[in-house]
Amino acid sequence: MIEATLISYLSGKTAAGANVFTEEPKQKPDTYIVIEKTGSSTENRIETATVAIKSFAPTMLDAATLNERVKVIMDNAPELDDVSSCRLNSDYNFTDPTSKQYRYQAVFQITHY
Repeated sequence: MIEATLISYLSGKTAAGANVFTEEPKQKPDTYIVIEKTGSSTENRIETATVAIKSFAPTMLDAATLNERVKVIMDNAPELDDVSSCRLNSDYNFTDPTSKQYRYQAVFQITHY
């Protein structure tokens, strides 16, 4: 399961001190990351997942900075035994207009075993 792999990986690598979740926590820390698999496929027993990684922070600049750290960390995800490639599809400001909660989102295409 790629989500468990990424939680472990990002938790061990995030220099920002951000907690990593697969859903928004009930008691939200100021800064945190949420991983969401938005799609997947399998061909010849090789799995590919589209994963959105959301970076939440108290200010837009902090959210953007955390997003940049996530992108650098994810660029090195192929160092994991079960990840063969990780490509950034896009990243963008994803602030919630209703709650005004600042967040950025980076979407990755990950090939894994």
